[in-house]
Amino acid sequence: MTEIHYNATGRRKTSVARVTLMPGNGQIIVNKQPVDIYFPRETLRMIIRQPIEIAGLTGKYNISAKVTGGGLSGQAGAVRHGIARAIVDMNSDLRLRLKKEGFLTRDPREKERKKYGQKGARKRFQFSKR
Repeated sequence: MTEIHYNATGRRKTSVARVTLMPGNGQIIVNKQPVDIYFPRETLRMIIRQPIEIAGLTGKYNISAKVTGGGLSGQAGAVRHGIARAIVDMNSDLRLRLKKEGFLTRDPREKERKKYGQKGARKRFQFSKR
């Protein structure tokens, strides 16, 4: 018997998460580590669990995620995006609910590049008239 699983890709900033959703007891594994160990801050773990709670699937599915690039915040956002996409792949009736919460929209904000002749992307060097 083949086990049913749903795959999806989530992205945020420079992070990419490959998420697999399969029937289970609610375990979340990120890069072969439990979510509590991989994401030390409670806010990041809360971000990841949001789509599961809104869909009402808490404790029904195991989630495995491989995430690369970026920092912890971007990675948590990427995993959330991937979980939401996998849930829609599994049950398209939940799409409207997840879309309304904004979990299916890829956050387009990226870091702005530094410009030449300036200190940063927007900050300038101090102007001196004399």
